[in-house]
Amino acid sequence: MDVNAFFHPSIFFVACALIVWMLPGRIARWLPPVAAVLAIACVLTMPHGTYLQLTYLGLGLSLGRVDALSMVFAHVFAIQALIGFIFALHVEDRWQHMAACLYIAGAFGCTFAGDYVTLFIFWELMSVSSTFLIWLRRVPASTRAGMRYFLFHILGGLFLLAGLLLRYQATGTFAFEAADPGAARLWDILIMLGFCVNAAVIPLHAWLPDAYPEATVTGAVFMSAFTTKTAVYVLLRGFAGFEVLAVMGTLMTLYGVTYATIENNARRILAYHIVSQVGYMVAGVGVGTAMTINGACAHAYAHILYKGLLFMGAGALLHAAGTAKLSELGGLFRRLPWVFVWYMVAAVSISGFPLFSGFVSKTMTITGAAEAHHTWLALGMEVAAVGTFLSVGIKLPYFAWFGRPDPGMALKPIPPNMYAAMAIAGFLCFFIGVQPGFLYKLLPFPVEYVPYTAWHVLQTLLLLGFTGLGFYLLRLKLVPEAKINLDFDYFYRLAGRGVLALARRPVELIDNWWNEFYARAGLRGMIDLAGGSAWFDRAAIDGVVDGTAVNVRRAGQTATLAQTGQLQNYLAAAVIMGLIVFAAVWFWG
Repeated sequence: MDVNAFFHPSIFFVACALIVWMLPGRIARWLPPVAAVLAIACVLTMPHGTYLQLTYLGLGLSLGRVDALSMVFAHVFAIQALIGFIFALHVEDRWQHMAACLYIAGAFGCTFAGDYVTLFIFWELMSVSSTFLIWLRRVPASTRAGMRYFLFHILGGLFLLAGLLLRYQATGTFAFEAADPGAARLWDILIMLGFCVNAAVIPLHAWLPDAYPEATVTGAVFMSAFTTKTAVYVLLRGFAGFEVLAVMGTLMTLYGVTYATIENNARRILAYHIVSQVGYMVAGVGVGTAMTINGACAHAYAHILYKGLLFMGAGALLHAAGTAKLSELGGLFRRLPWVFVWYMVAAVSISGFPLFSGFVSKTMTITGAAEAHHTWLALGMEVAAVGTFLSVGIKLPYFAWFGRPDPGMALKPIPPNMYAAMAIAGFLCFFIGVQPGFLYKLLPFPVEYVPYTAWHVLQTLLLLGFTGLGFYLLRLKLVPEAKINLDFDYFYRLAGRGVLALARRPVELIDNWWNEFYARAGLRGMIDLAGGSAWFDRAAIDGVVDGTAVNVRRAGQTATLAQTGQLQNYLAAAVIMGLIVFAAVWFWG
């Protein structure tokens, strides 16, 4: 293929990251949006094909696989990158911009990777750079959460690395190809587990609600868009039709909304809803029909936009009020009306209201599962939609914007660029909802699904309407409380303490044995050695030094006896010495 027809979007973001860290914050913050615009231009003009095929150490690498599946994700990644960088224009910390650029570069690299080696390199780039989006908040909680996040993704990377090495040993190739659901091998399972970590498939999800609420205000917007959706893309590419994913995805939809309903922190609520919404995509991958795959792609596209907008709204609350806890917010409708408006656009989108993007994508996935005779899975996903509207569409805005106000709460002004980014994302959420054909053209399979039927619309309105009524009747029971909810990370920490306890016993035995040996052998030997050294010091060194001094003193005393002060004595002594010398010479001569 013609290499000149393909220009990798990652190049713009890597170059931007290399330049940004050298520039002052006021200048650096304007470069990332330029990189995003260039990436959009590349994606829109990119022809299908295979590009940038290289051979390194005998390995065939492909950095540019462009087809319908990769293009739908690249399209929305480029758009969200621009929206995110507009939202972050007020941030003068150039390190945040640098980390975000490398993070997005990694996402594009994974999207266009045609082999597992290339995929793994960009996969790890995403893990490292996104960790800094958490650490750069620079508070103790973010430091701890970032470390746990990084350890989880190291685990996922190890699963992936082990799987692809075993696969290479057996097949002799690193080509990124679809696995056969009916003949999965050990390496396929390991690779899928590595992908499932990034997709936050339960019980491998605890890193997400732990880390995302602790990221920077703008960092959470980026992270909500790329990590899990990149994982959905590679699952679509490699593991479509694995029924275990259909079951786990449905469980994710229910599990996420359950925890979201009882949470107090707004960003933590939204983090659990990422688990839930990604569950629809994972379920679509697992069912594996053309319709559910289209549904997974469509829902990923819609989710990136409305979830980014939700995190922008929650981030605006955190920026203005200094907190995202519902128990500490309230009465903000009059003070932050436009934040409320754009947040509600995203909230009704994620809830699947007609005329908004989530209605098109979510119903496509659910209908596809039902048509594939996965009735129970489709029912589970419908029930999860109720929890979504209850927590994100009603509970969060009710207590944040209409709850009991705090008259003493001071609010920081929200920069205009944050409003601009929210407006762009909100418009796209509405546009896709009323013009689904725009999205259908991007999907990998021809679309025959019609969302706006009387049955779909009526069913959705009745379901969401009764959900609203239920909240009104139970609103006093759903008052947010400042408490910590235990998730699977509790079991991880419990298991960690158990491992440490088991490891402590042999370590303590070895340590006690060594202390005893040291006390009896090592310490006793050192004492004996010290005693011998002291004796040598006294007997040898002091004896020689002190003895020499005594002999010199005695010689001096003897010499003083000859000093009488009488000249005749000195002459007599000289004569005697001369006779002795003469006799000696005479005798030996």
